[in-house]
Amino acid sequence: QVRLVESGGGLVQAGGSLRLSCAVSGRGFSRYIMAWFRQAPGKEREFVAAITWIDSIIYPGDSAKGRFFIFRDSAANTMYLQMDSLKPEDTAVYYCAADPVAIPKSETESYSHWGQGTQVTVSS
Repeated sequence: QVRLVESGGGLVQAGGSLRLSCAVSGRGFSRYIMAWFRQAPGKEREFVAAITWIDSIIYPGDSAKGRFFIFRDSAANTMYLQMDSLKPEDTAVYYCAADPVAIPKSETESYSHWGQGTQVTVSS
C-alpha cells in the first residue's frame, strides 16, 4: 500500500511562489507514475503534471507549462510541485496521486492512490 501526504499549501499573493510536497511511503512505488492534480471550488479535478518516479520523465499539463515544475527527490521519498508567478485562478486544493500504470496520465481515474490534499489560495 502506498501512502501520500501533501504539505506546503497556504495563502500567497498573486505573483508569488509556493512549493508543495508529497511525501511517499509504502512498497513498490519506485516504478510508479506520480502526479499532481488540483480542484477549484465547483470545478472538476484538473491534471497539473506527472512524473515517472524511476527516471523523472515529466508530463506537464496545460496549467503547469511555463510556471509550475514537478520534480522528485528519491532519497527523501518526496515529490514536489514548484509553483511560480501564481495567479488567483490557481486557487484550489492540490492533490498528489500515484499509480503503477496511470494510462492516460491526465485522468483522475488512472490513479489508485491519492493524498488528502493541500489548500492553495492566491490573493489578488
